[in-house]
Formats: sequence, structure tokens, C-alpha cells
Amino acid sequence: QVNLVESGGALVQPGGSLRLSCAGFGPRFDDYAVGWFRQAPGKEREAVSCISTSDGGTFYQDSVSGRFTISRHNANKTVSLQMNALNPEDTGVYYCAVRLWGSAKICYPKAYDTWGQGTQVTVSS
Repeated sequence: QVNLVESGGALVQPGGSLRLSCAGFGPRFDDYAVGWFRQAPGKEREAVSCISTSDGGTFYQDSVSGRFTISRHNANKTVSLQMNALNPEDTGVYYCAVRLWGSAKICYPKAYDTWGQGTQVTVSS
């Protein structure tokens, strides 16, 4: 059974870094494509980054490319999102989600069917 739990959200100053983690994938960790999405107040949920199952391919939204890194950690069955050079536009609730099998290129909220509860990231001075 999948019960996704995100952690690592916090208040951070502009230019700072955070590392989010997602756990709770159950026994089929290797079968899931995993995505990180975010939702700012008054805005629609948007894709941040996704990672595929077998080949570890990744996708990044243009605004985070070069600053964020998504990784799978097979030893402890978690997926992390390392976020560097954070700016106030990165503020929002960050969600982890999964879909069975699939490419990282399919990285939009409607394609993912199981979600965590989210973790708050606030970038402010």
C-alpha cells in the first residue's frame, strides 16, 4: 500500500537551500515514476520535477532547471528534491506523487494518481 509522506519543508531565506524527501512507496518502489509538484496560494498546482522508473530519466520545469535536483534512493526507498538558490517564487506547498510505470517526460498533475499531503516551503527574508 502506498502512503506517501513528504518532509523537509521549512522557512528559508532567498538564496538558501532545502532538501525535500518523499517516503512511503510500499514494496513496488521500483515500479513508480515519481513527481514533485507545488502549489502557491491562488495558483494551480504545477509540475516541478519528475523521475522515471527504469532508466532514471528526469524532467525539470524551466524555472527550476539548474537549481533543483531530483533523485531516487533505492537503499531506503525514498525520492529527494534538492533545491538550491531558492527565491520567493519557489514558495508553496510541495507534493510528492506517483504513477505506475512511465517516463519522466509525462510530468503534469493529472497524470499522477497517488499523492502525499504536502510540505510547506516558504522563501522569504
